[in-house]
Amino acid sequence: MCNLYRQRSGPQAIMDMAKAMQSTVGNLAPGDIYPDYPAPIVRWEGDERILASARCGMPSSKKAIFDNATKRADKLRAKGSEVDFQKILEFEPDSGTTNVRNTSSSHWRPHLSTAHRCLVPFTAFSEPGRDAVGKYRPIWFKLAGDDPDPLAFFAGIHLQAHTGVRKIKTGVETIDVFAFLTTEPNAEVGAVHPKAMPVILTEPNEIEMWMSAPWEIAKELQRPLAGGSLINLTEQM
Repeated sequence: MCNLYRQRSGPQAIMDMAKAMQSTVGNLAPGDIYPDYPAPIVRWEGDERILASARCGMPSSKKAIFDNATKRADKLRAKGSEVDFQKILEFEPDSGTTNVRNTSSSHWRPHLSTAHRCLVPFTAFSEPGRDAVGKYRPIWFKLAGDDPDPLAFFAGIHLQAHTGVRKIKTGVETIDVFAFLTTEPNAEVGAVHPKAMPVILTEPNEIEMWMSAPWEIAKELQRPLAGGSLINLTEQM
C-alpha cells in the first residue's frame, strides 16, 4: 500500500506535462507526502485543467466509519459511560483512504467520472519493506532512466468541498481531498510488496485517456507498469 510518495517537480513542469492552463498552488516546496497532507493535483475546472491543492485521502466508506464508531462506542460502554451513538457517529474521525483498488465498489463508482478524475504528480513512491533485522522501512521506486527526479502521475480521483471530521481535535472541516488507484504490482514492486502498486501514467496518450475518456475505456489504465520500468532506489543506497 503506497502511503508515502515524493514530489520534487516545479509547478510549470507539472502544468506542461498535464496540459493545465492555470495554477492555484503558488510555489511548490519539494518534499515527501503522507496521508492527509496537502499535495498538488491536476483536475478539471470547467473546461480547463488546473493545478490545485488537496489533502491526501478520500472519504472512507460509510460502513468503515460506522464500524469504527461502533468499536469506540463499545469501549465507552465497557467503561460504564453513557453513549449517544449518533453523536459518536457524527464526529467519528476519518483520516481518509489514500489507495483505491476496487473500482467496482458502489462507494467508488460515483467518483470515476471525468469530473472526479485527477492527476497526482510524483517523482518517487515507496512501498513498505523490512530491513535485515525485520524493522519497517520504506522502499523507494522511481521511473527507470538517468533523470534523478522523473515526473509522472498517479491516476487519481478527487472530491471538492468534502465536509467531515479528519481528527477529533480539529473537528468538522470542509476540504478538497484525493486518492489514487492501485493495481497488481509489476516485477520490481512485487519483489518488495506483492499486493499492489499505484496506477502510473507516463505517456501523453495515457494522461489524455485518464482525464477525458469514458470509464469503460479509462479503466484499461488500471494495470501495472511493464517490468523494467522502475528502479528500486533503496537498493542503490
